[in-house]
Amino acid sequence: MVEPTDRSSTAGQRLGAPESFGVSTLEPGLRPPTQPPGKLVSIRVQMLDDTQEVFQISQRSPGKVLFDLVCAHLNLTEGDYFGLEYQDQRKMTVWLDLLKPTLKQIRRPKNTILRFVVKFFPPDHTQLMEELTRYLFALQIKHDLACGRLICNDTSAALMVSHIIQSEIGDFDDTQSWQHLLHNKYLPDQDAIRDKITDCHRKHVGQTPAESDYQLLEIARRLEMYGIRLHPAKDREGIKLNLAVAHTGVLVFQGYTKINAFNWSKIRKLSFKRKRFLIKLRADPNSHHDTLEFAMASRDCCKIFWKICVEYHAFFRLFEEPKPKPKPILFTRGSSFRFSGRTQKQIIDYVKDSELKKVPFERSPVRNRDSEPVLQPRHQQLPPPHKLAQSHRDDQWSRSAALRSPSSGDSPLGSPHVVVNGNGPVNDQVMGSPSVLGPGQSPERQQLSPLTSPLLTEAGYVRNDDEDEARRKKFPTDKAYFIAKELLTTERTYLKDLQVITESFQSIVGKDEAFPDPVKNLISANYDPVYKFHQGFLKEVEQRLAQWEGRSNAHIKGDYQRIGDVLLKNIQGLRQLTIHLQKHSECLVELERACRTSRKVETLCREFEQQRVCYLPFNIFLLRPLHRLLHYKLILERLCKHYPPTHDDFRDCRAALADISEMVLQLQGTMMKMENFQKLLELKKDLTGIDGLVIPGREFIRLGCLSKLSGKGLQQRMFFLFSDSLIYTSRGMTPSNQFKVHGQLPLYGMTIRESEEEWGVPHSFTLFGQRQSVVVAASCAAEMERWVEDIRLAIDLAEQSSSPDTDLLSSSLSENSKSAIYSEQEMEDELCSSRSSLERQGHRGNTTVHVCWHRNTSVSMVDFSVAVENQLSGNLLRKFKNSNGWQKLWVVFTNFSLFFYKSHQDDYPLASLPLLGYSVTVPSESENIHKDYVFKLHFKSHVYYFRSESEYTFERWMEVIRSATCSASRSLPSTRKDLY
Repeated sequence: MVEPTDRSSTAGQRLGAPESFGVSTLEPGLRPPTQPPGKLVSIRVQMLDDTQEVFQISQRSPGKVLFDLVCAHLNLTEGDYFGLEYQDQRKMTVWLDLLKPTLKQIRRPKNTILRFVVKFFPPDHTQLMEELTRYLFALQIKHDLACGRLICNDTSAALMVSHIIQSEIGDFDDTQSWQHLLHNKYLPDQDAIRDKITDCHRKHVGQTPAESDYQLLEIARRLEMYGIRLHPAKDREGIKLNLAVAHTGVLVFQGYTKINAFNWSKIRKLSFKRKRFLIKLRADPNSHHDTLEFAMASRDCCKIFWKICVEYHAFFRLFEEPKPKPKPILFTRGSSFRFSGRTQKQIIDYVKDSELKKVPFERSPVRNRDSEPVLQPRHQQLPPPHKLAQSHRDDQWSRSAALRSPSSGDSPLGSPHVVVNGNGPVNDQVMGSPSVLGPGQSPERQQLSPLTSPLLTEAGYVRNDDEDEARRKKFPTDKAYFIAKELLTTERTYLKDLQVITESFQSIVGKDEAFPDPVKNLISANYDPVYKFHQGFLKEVEQRLAQWEGRSNAHIKGDYQRIGDVLLKNIQGLRQLTIHLQKHSECLVELERACRTSRKVETLCREFEQQRVCYLPFNIFLLRPLHRLLHYKLILERLCKHYPPTHDDFRDCRAALADISEMVLQLQGTMMKMENFQKLLELKKDLTGIDGLVIPGREFIRLGCLSKLSGKGLQQRMFFLFSDSLIYTSRGMTPSNQFKVHGQLPLYGMTIRESEEEWGVPHSFTLFGQRQSVVVAASCAAEMERWVEDIRLAIDLAEQSSSPDTDLLSSSLSENSKSAIYSEQEMEDELCSSRSSLERQGHRGNTTVHVCWHRNTSVSMVDFSVAVENQLSGNLLRKFKNSNGWQKLWVVFTNFSLFFYKSHQDDYPLASLPLLGYSVTVPSESENIHKDYVFKLHFKSHVYYFRSESEYTFERWMEVIRSATCSASRSLPSTRKDLY
């Protein structure tokens, strides 16, 4: 559920709505229903006043639960007029289905923002019984005008804008109204009719905001384009048209002119067949055709429009919600989709019968911001003081989530899988240092701690508890300080990552004649300016934090306990580099093309990746600048959430947030596309026996371990799920340590069935393909559920594609697959060969694929997207299970791993700890860790304790580490649940 910082000032209460009426869309008068059990997922919703709220729902919750939470948060009684829309994986705008599980509809919840908007536009606004509902409709009209969707003549446009301004700033004032129009854009061509708007505004003296809303809706409802959402189509002659649906029926537009209308009373049936939309009319002696046919862009477009028509008909024409159809016994025909929610008649009857107390809004006029234009840029205005809700952005994505129990205990290779100095141990065997024992380990086993190095062993401990406590007390205790400090620590890591490109990589390729100059120049031209900019940015942040802490401003007077002004200045400077950020995707594509066409270039890049400074796959560094924008946005959201609106730093932070949000929105499409492209490139390096993995349109969905059932029993296999096929592999014995492909299952036409009872194997299911069937088993019920859900999603995607016969396998494997499949003895031998191959291959033995193999778990593309945002750096104190002292380390969390350094100035990590499969909790009383802000990492017998410096940093480390661990405790002790 949404977690507001102050329950006494929720949106509905500020607007005067009675608190006792939370609304369910199916059962009027009830509060949102209890959510089904399961892990909580954060969903971001953008309201009509442009604020964003974060709601937490169970991963099994239907869309209705999320929608009810939004309505209850607003205390919105007439919520059924509204809906939640979002862009799906096909980049098509669709409505959230209230009956289907939310996470089956939204593939990437961390990267998806749902919009709470008006869905059903009634013919008469007097049918809206509540003032709050009319206010929300007025905001919708304001949006439609600004984006050019509500087409009308200049007179109507000027009159509607004048009512909006009257509602926002009150009676006309020559200077104030003119300045307000200068800094707020209500129409695409507003400047041309500015005089008309001011003339209209003069006539509204004494008009209240509620009256302005009423007059605005009165004008809007008479317009032909009121509530109209156009859907492109063609008639039988190929003439371009637009279809729309309204309360009266289906409308046909040519351009923005309505040329035909089919009332519900005349329509016998609406249907679609492939990309043809069909309207079957009732018998009419005056009509020559009883079936009208329109061609739309695709079957998906047809289905989306058909669903909207079904819902409009039910909402305005039926007396009550239609009942679900009985499930057929054998075969299904057609769609099971139905309208869910109260009809308009039910809403009107409910409000009338309830006799709700109507309390007028208490709105404050919007201040004229002519003296502060930077706070209200033309491209995105800030919500006025009478906005619907404070923006309670939940920066704690997983704070109260139910955490899964350990699932990797039965893994045959379950021990921690760690790389030391970039080349090294797997399964706790440290190369080159067999005599060093980890804490608590016996000499007989010679089993070392996964973090074994001169720095990380018992001998390297620094027992500095007292001096650390004394130093900590000198620092400010304000949460804003620790948020600003997170900006500082992560900026230091980000600058080091940029150095990998601008210094380390360019120094290598600059000396090699084989590396093409155009690619070299492209990378230099678009990364060097970004690196130079962030050098200055980091210096300013370091200076401000030093002043905030009081270490360098004893002789300077002034308020330095803020960071918004530094962020605003530099984010505005960063916007000037947008052209370079847009080119970073081109750098990635061109570098891949160079590697594909030149073996020397490919070898050069592979060798560079083996250097210790390149602690991640190099392509990840290339995408870092795009990902960093997300971090700035999250940091600013936390600051805006923390500060009261009256705080001196709030306005700068809010303005900076508006700017960075626009940049993220502008680059988000490129970012998502490049993340998928980068992941396919990385998987290409881990796999052998496969051709053409990286092709346009293919999406990676999930990778991980499953056991495949054969005549010889269950065999551990690594599975890779894409949007068109599922391939399975085993780990090979090659020097490159790649996974060898055994087979491929095209998803087109595939079906899936749970088969635990049939085969007597726990957590098993059967995949029925067109060519073969495969029985697989997951390590636990949660893993099985993830795989089944994602495979079903992938099957849906494959059926929507136009190439059902995609074949990924290389010709040698396709022609003679049996000879390419390893024997069972080879499966056993490969376990013994892993050490030598890792010594030769370095980082390739520490990829996510290999970690999943050893921990017997899986990772989805959604997890990778979450990992992009959940990065963190900073100093932590760490101790082992049986040691006494604490050791101070600089720790970087990224790519599901912790990387350990002596200090932030080091060029490369001394050790790393992949966290997939680990659990993160707080120590119990019996563990005798009598320190504040301590969290515990454990996997089987491996236990590590880490101390942070404040409640805020403790929560942040817990949050990001949870995002990388696939097995964790179900909940935190109550003392840690609500630290804010």
